[in-house]
Formats: sequence, C-alpha cells, structure tokens
Amino acid sequence: MRILCTNDDGINAPGLKVIEEIARALSDDVWIVAPELDQSGVSHSLSLNDPLRLREVSPRHFAVRGTPTDCVIMGARHVLGDKLPDLVLSGVNKGRNVAEDVVYSGTIAGALEGTILGFPSFALSQEFSIETRNAPLWDTALKFGPDIIRKVMAAGVPRNTVINVNFPSCMPDDVKGIRITRQGKRNQGFLKIDRRHDGRGNPYFWIGFERAAMMDTPAEGTDLAALAARYVSVTPLRLDRTDEAFSETLVDTLK
Repeated sequence: MRILCTNDDGINAPGLKVIEEIARALSDDVWIVAPELDQSGVSHSLSLNDPLRLREVSPRHFAVRGTPTDCVIMGARHVLGDKLPDLVLSGVNKGRNVAEDVVYSGTIAGALEGTILGFPSFALSQEFSIETRNAPLWDTALKFGPDIIRKVMAAGVPRNTVINVNFPSCMPDDVKGIRITRQGKRNQGFLKIDRRHDGRGNPYFWIGFERAAMMDTPAEGTDLAALAARYVSVTPLRLDRTDEAFSETLVDTLK
C-alpha cells in the first residue's frame, strides 16, 4: 500500500514525524510531501497566482512552498510518478481540529483534497492542554492511529467522505475508548480581536480566543464531547455540503 502524508504545520513539525511513524506501521511505501512553512488555518487554499517550489529534503521527503492542498496535488500528480497513492494521511496536527475548525484547518483540507482526487483520506490531530502545549502527548496518536486506520479502511471509506480523527490530551492508558461522533459547535464568543501597537505607535491586530467562552458544556455525540471525556473522536465528514432538507423547502419557495 502506497501512502502519501502531508500536514499544515510544515515540513519540520514534530507531528509530521508522528504521521510518518503511523504510516510505517501500515506500509513501507511511505511518501512525505509537506509545506515548506507553517500553513495552519489556510483552509483549502490552492496556489494559482504563485509558482510552487519543490525541494527534496531526503529520499521520499519533499517540501513544497505552498499549501496542504498544493502538497497533495503535487504528491499525487508529480512526486509519486505513475503509481498513485492508496491512502492519504494529513497530520498529525498539533492541536485538535473539531467543530468549526474543520472549515479553517489546513490539516482537514489536505485530507479533503485527497478525497477529491479519489483516495481514502484521513485527517489526524492531537489535542493539547495548557500543560501539554509545548509537549503534546504524541504517544496517544501513535498508539491508536494505526489500528483506527486499518479498521476504517477494512470497512471501506465512501468515495466522498474524509475521516477526521482527534486524539484526546491524555496519556494512552487514560484514553477511555473510541467514539464515532458528529461535528460539534462552539460558542462563537470565543473569537476576539487583540489590538496592539508597534514601535511607532501604529495599531496592528491578532485574532485571539477567549478560553472561558470555549469551555461551555459540549453537546453529547459531538467531537467536542468525546475529547472532553477522554475518548478518541472519529468523525466522517462529507465532501458534499448540500443542505438537502432546505433544498426541498426552496423548491416550493422559489417556484
């Protein structure tokens, strides 16, 4: 089985080494094509107005000066040659990708692009807490990742579905199990604008987060609830975002 790995944290990110180790537990035909620089939060951006620079870091390890989407396309359509990947893995992201994160995340986008190209694709993310921010518990992803991928692949991934896997911020032995979840929703009060001033007194801004607003009790069955209870969250995400129920309403409304 040929596996193409990417991420959004960049070619030198610790989580990329983790995804490679997970991939090597499944196959010895593993290829890494990842962004040259950190691309967190770029979503499904595609570089159309700038050239892509490709650098071979080491055998089967390549850096692309572009987005995760660019990396998957470059990997599948150029780097891997005539033999296409059988599986695309994106991650392991430093930080969870749940709820509205799936819209912003470059990690999710890398897996989505794999799905668009017709390959079974997984996005993997390791949650961290304040205490583990500088040392995420990668062993949790390493322990559970390979077996989850094996079992889901054996069940068969639908052609237009990407599998979003999030590992809780706890030691592997403290994980209570695995839950199949739906995408959650946060209190959007967590977003804030942090205004600052540079050395000349000119204002500049950072998008920030209010932790208090992020700590609302999550709805049962969601990715947020699973992680809070120390379960691995596995969420199948559909590529087709059509709201079929509302479409039926609009048929009558817009006659």
